[in-house]
Amino acid sequence: MEKQFNVCIVGGGSRYTPGILKMLVNNKGRFPMKKIVLYDNEFERQDKVGRFGEILFREYYPECEITWTTDPDEAFKDLDFAFMQIRAGRMRMRELDEKIAMKHGCIGQETCGAGGFAYGMRSVPAVCELVRQIRKWSPNAWILNYSNPAAIVAEATKRIFPDDYRLINICDMPIGIMGMYAISLGVDVNDLEARYYGLNHFGWFTHVYNKHTGEDYLPRLEEIYTKTLSQQLSESGGEDKLNHNIKGTWMETFNFMSKMIMDYPGTLPNTYLQYYLYPKHMFSIENPEYTRANEVMDGHEKEEFAKIDAILKLGRLKGTEYEPDPKAMNGHAGYIVDLAYALSHNTKEIFLCMVENHGIISNLTEGMMVEVPCLAGVNGLEPLNVGEIPTFQKGLLENQYAYEKLTVDACLEGSYRKAWQALTLNRCVNDTDTAKAILDDYIEVNKEFWPELK
Repeated sequence: MEKQFNVCIVGGGSRYTPGILKMLVNNKGRFPMKKIVLYDNEFERQDKVGRFGEILFREYYPECEITWTTDPDEAFKDLDFAFMQIRAGRMRMRELDEKIAMKHGCIGQETCGAGGFAYGMRSVPAVCELVRQIRKWSPNAWILNYSNPAAIVAEATKRIFPDDYRLINICDMPIGIMGMYAISLGVDVNDLEARYYGLNHFGWFTHVYNKHTGEDYLPRLEEIYTKTLSQQLSESGGEDKLNHNIKGTWMETFNFMSKMIMDYPGTLPNTYLQYYLYPKHMFSIENPEYTRANEVMDGHEKEEFAKIDAILKLGRLKGTEYEPDPKAMNGHAGYIVDLAYALSHNTKEIFLCMVENHGIISNLTEGMMVEVPCLAGVNGLEPLNVGEIPTFQKGLLENQYAYEKLTVDACLEGSYRKAWQALTLNRCVNDTDTAKAILDDYIEVNKEFWPELK
């Protein structure tokens, strides 16, 4: 009999959890589960999402038990997988991160900007404590961490859990970008295989292969993306393929990719590079009174919980407008489920993950947590060799890694000076006096979350 897995979603009250639950239901044939437990430290949100999950599983997956709890000792027993997607401080702190930075004339974006520093200082203690609790009850479970800012979290977990190869830090942004490539090429995203290097939210595609024919689509994609995404979709009639996540801010992001490709030909950029390469432009289009955090709270988060409320009122999904589509694509949920399948079934499929640089990128610092293609199987991740990278990219990545490393140093050592140095190095700040002013404001609002800095 095929093994049935016990899975925990850590951050089970998240707006993303319904999508992961639906994806697990859609994949029950190839990734069968015995039990799934949702864990969150906020009862009201967790209870609401849990009751939604109860309806979903009763109707579509009755053979799998679903429970939810705010007790980590109950949640983390006898797990095969823990999918971790926490947000320390939730959206209220993200809003403060963004607006404080903007008050000082800097981008506050939650991973790339000064906000990424503040968020990282909150996330590192929270994620590491959860890993310790999971390891207490499930020493051999795979922990797939989605929690941002992933690069900073990965640098911290590498140090604190140095031999834990079953703790894997991942991000769905590259696969989200590849989804847009697939739409532009008119192919299935599952037929694409990437070659990529960098740090999380800070990297470049060097090849985009067809898995079956070996054709490299990169030259074709470069040509396509000299036009904005809006132009492409208008010409191809592909507007209906966009979901609500790609509209608004994300549409602007993908449209801007055309400028990055024309300015830096030869590779395809991760969209987040816009913050590092064009900080003045990105700051000029931000609204200091209504940031991305406000967009999410008023948009996707509100929409997801409104759907949950409607489903709870109906008491069912079958026969309603909320009935899940078995063919629906969800990059965030799909990526984590696909990786879990590859690890448990030893498929050796390629995923973009964060691993220590031990000669993978030959001219980057040893031990840097790089994001590269890896073969995934029962023994963990096997990174593919990248080799030497150009001087321009090397310079950017070394600077970014120094910032990330100092952020983790500051958090683990309680060092004010290293925190100040980290913010000064951030390309979206890049000024000593400004970094100090932002840091002092962040310290004031993060007393509940940060270690004391001396």
